[in-house]
Amino acid sequence: MKRFTKLWDQIIDFTNLLEAARKAQKGKRYRDDVLAFNYNRESELIGLQSALRAQTYCPGAYRTFEIVEPKRRLISAAPYRDPCGICEAARVVHHALCNVLVPLVEPSFIYDSYANREGKGSHRALERFTRFARSSRFVLQCDLQKYFPSIDHEILKETIRRKIKCKDTLWLIDTIINNSNDQFPAAFHFPGDDLLSPLSRRRGLPIGNLTSQFFANWHLNPFDQFIKNVLRAKKYVRYVDDFALFSDDREFLQDARQAIEDNLAVLRLKVHPIKSQLFETRHGANFLGFRIFPVEDTFPKQVYIRVRTENLRRARRQQRKLQADYAIGRLSLKDLAQSLQGWEAHLKHGDTWQLRQQIFTSLGFTRG
Repeated sequence: MKRFTKLWDQIIDFTNLLEAARKAQKGKRYRDDVLAFNYNRESELIGLQSALRAQTYCPGAYRTFEIVEPKRRLISAAPYRDPCGICEAARVVHHALCNVLVPLVEPSFIYDSYANREGKGSHRALERFTRFARSSRFVLQCDLQKYFPSIDHEILKETIRRKIKCKDTLWLIDTIINNSNDQFPAAFHFPGDDLLSPLSRRRGLPIGNLTSQFFANWHLNPFDQFIKNVLRAKKYVRYVDDFALFSDDREFLQDARQAIEDNLAVLRLKVHPIKSQLFETRHGANFLGFRIFPVEDTFPKQVYIRVRTENLRRARRQQRKLQADYAIGRLSLKDLAQSLQGWEAHLKHGDTWQLRQQIFTSLGFTRG
């Protein structure tokens, strides 16, 4: 396995920090903290560079909020600029680190890992899932239980150290991981644990961080390699903590489930006991907000893709909020159009022509 050294100068290079600042402010240029940072951008970046070089860099506190849809999650946002000037621009640092590490590490990821990767994404994952469902009789569909809150810091660091040898870069990675804020409880016991083992280990990465998304993929890469190279599953797709194996051999998938649980235990992770199931693809499967049904008596086998009812209900609530915000002038016509275009683009990945006609012809937006 190739290990990378002498990365630090690339990470703290002023050009890299400047590019990181540009990426970090995408879609946020007019926020107060971003405007304040950009007012003295060069001096801010020079100060950040000095703090990194001296290794006195201290990440700022996360801003956290909870969402309940599609499921209950704690979202954490790293600061762009600390208003008191004590802590540094964590979001810029995350981009600076990923600018250098991602091109080095990504080639080791399997093709069918789709989350938070350039050229991949949820719609590509849906297309792959649909293709496998069309050509397979059975599917083993699994969901990791409380994945981000369960990520074990020690195990994650060990995984990273198999690839990265640069001590300065490892200092920064450890600093970011160690600064993770408290997540929802996820204390699971595994073979060999005593009563206090789950409480004595630091775990959890903040959802919403660029580095957390990257580290979460990296953390599961050994598991992906196990699925492809040890189990030799030809049809496997993963999006964050949702993954599926397809086969015409039910017994293969039954044996695979036990092997999967044993392998995940090494990472101190568990599959969800209810959401993880083995069934025939003809019964239909849920994936990334859509439900994929086979069309009977078609050859080659065809599928019908519809939006899940709960996702449709959530979208209608969001549309009512858009109508209300636009009516009182809180939302501009441009932002309204972008929101609706994004929702329509998402719907187009299913067989939703009639649904889209029904939704968008019934919408009415007026200023109060």
